[in-house]
This record gives sequence, C-alpha cells and structure tokens, in this order.
Amino acid sequence: MMKTSRILGWLLLAGVVFATLAPIGLRPVTDAPVSLERFGAYAVVSFLFAFGYPRHRWQVLGVLVVIAGAMEAMQNLELTRHGRFGDFAVKAAGCWFGVMVAVVFAFIPASMAKAEGRA
Repeated sequence: MMKTSRILGWLLLAGVVFATLAPIGLRPVTDAPVSLERFGAYAVVSFLFAFGYPRHRWQVLGVLVVIAGAMEAMQNLELTRHGRFGDFAVKAAGCWFGVMVAVVFAFIPASMAKAEGRA
C-alpha cells in the first residue's frame, strides 16, 4: 500500500507541477472554485506522500510547502500566469491538511488494536 501511495504521489505531483507552470490555456478546469482545486490537489499529494513515507511526514510537509512556494513564484515567469501569496497560502494549507489526515490514519489501526486488546 505504501509503494502504491508513493507512486501515485509522484505522478500526481508531476501533474500538479504541469498544471501550475503550464500556460493557462493548458490548465485543467473543473466546476469547483479555484481555491478548492488548489487546496484539494495539494492535500491529496501531501496525503499520498505522508502515507507513503511515514517516517518522513514532517519533511514531506516542509518540502511540499517549499515546492508550492517555488512554483507560485515561477508562475510569474509565464506571461499568462500570476503568482500570488494568497494562492500559496491555500496550497500550504492543503499540504498541512493532507499530512494531518495521514497522521490520523496512522493512529487508527493502532487504536483499533488497542481497543481489541491486541496491543
């Protein structure tokens, strides 16, 4: 399960990098608010990495927040895009949320085993 999470995390991160840095016309569009798309994408990526690399959850959080900031800054190099601090804040919040969900999921099996008297 962890290997699958790692592979999916890397693939989704590549998709997020493309969607973030490609010209605006190539960006995938949904009916969801743009901030929700940003938050969700980074939450899923960070969850997958934090779940796939359980001993490095806090490093995952730090690295993904740095990546989000760097990509937001690099958007200013593309004429059809714009990097904004507010967009970065939404992405960073998504990273935090995804890692926190992975942390909670890690405690579920242990707490279930304890409740059943196996721990």
